Amino acid sequence: MAKTTDANQARFLPLTPYREYSPVAMRDRARDFYSEVNRRRTVRDFSDRVPPREVLDDCLRAAGTAPSGANMQPWHFAVVGDTEVKRKIRVAAEEEEKEFYSGRAPQEWLDALGPLGTTADKSFLETAPWLIGIFEESYGLLPDGRRVKHYYARESVGIATGILITALHTTGLATLTHTPSPMGFLNEHMKRPTNERAFLLLVVGYPADDATVPDIGRKSLEGISSFI
Repeated sequence: MAKTTDANQARFLPLTPYREYSPVAMRDRARDFYSEVNRRRTVRDFSDRVPPREVLDDCLRAAGTAPSGANMQPWHFAVVGDTEVKRKIRVAAEEEEKEFYSGRAPQEWLDALGPLGTTADKSFLETAPWLIGIFEESYGLLPDGRRVKHYYARESVGIATGILITALHTTGLATLTHTPSPMGFLNEHMKRPTNERAFLLLVVGYPADDATVPDIGRKSLEGISSFI
């Protein structure tokens, strides 16, 4: 039976979707999940093949299940598949990137990027079938124009983005997180309102047959965690 609090009339439902697993099953599921996501690599060489739209829809639905401050769900995912719009986004992004690589970025940053082989060329923005502009809603808008404050919006959008990347990976698609700075041009080309700020641009598709990735490693468990 649903219950209601006296303080704010919030409605609560039984936690029926929860599933408990045996310790053995938990270990197996954790190991299998790690094995799966450990295969994920950021890709810069994309095929122009278009995956089924239903796959993208369900991955976006998965992202929408993320926890958020006060359940405000302060995210919007603007998907672009139109060739001309992708071209405009590439042109705008490369303008920013050329300034970044030619003088705006400190040498320390350029040195850190060196092993990854990144340059101002962003041809993948046109090649990949989908670009997803992930936007953070700094505040909501009611039908009458009044503003609704959003709490912990950036943290909430970050969690949703992580779920989206993982969901896309589990379907067999590759992704690239692209963060040109500044990113205001995304609002223009993706027709997003002023109460939204671009969080990042996610490039999505199949990897090219000849795709390569940098020879890098990941930190060990001891390098990323501590137990007290």
